[in-house]
Amino acid sequence: MKKFIGISILALLAGFSVNAQSTADKVGKDVEKGATKAGDKTAEIASKGKAGVTDKIYKDKEGPNGETIYIDKHSKYYWIDKKGHKIPIEKNKLKTKPKN
Repeated sequence: MKKFIGISILALLAGFSVNAQSTADKVGKDVEKGATKAGDKTAEIASKGKAGVTDKIYKDKEGPNGETIYIDKHSKYYWIDKKGHKIPIEKNKLKTKPKN
């Protein structure tokens, strides 16, 4: 009988540790997603800030989805994505901004 109780308690504790581990994995993944999202937003804001200071903003045109277009010192057109990357774009693919 003592062996049965001992084995039952051991099995119960093992079940709790597995459940705790899976919960910890879920929390870890959520934290990782949040950190990645925050890092991407920080990079986007930093890139847009730098581009706004060093490059010219093309006021009459916009990107395919309404993005702000920048012109660098080599007269190359680009916009900045949500991860802070410069995405080059050809002048003929720019859209005229709608007049409000």
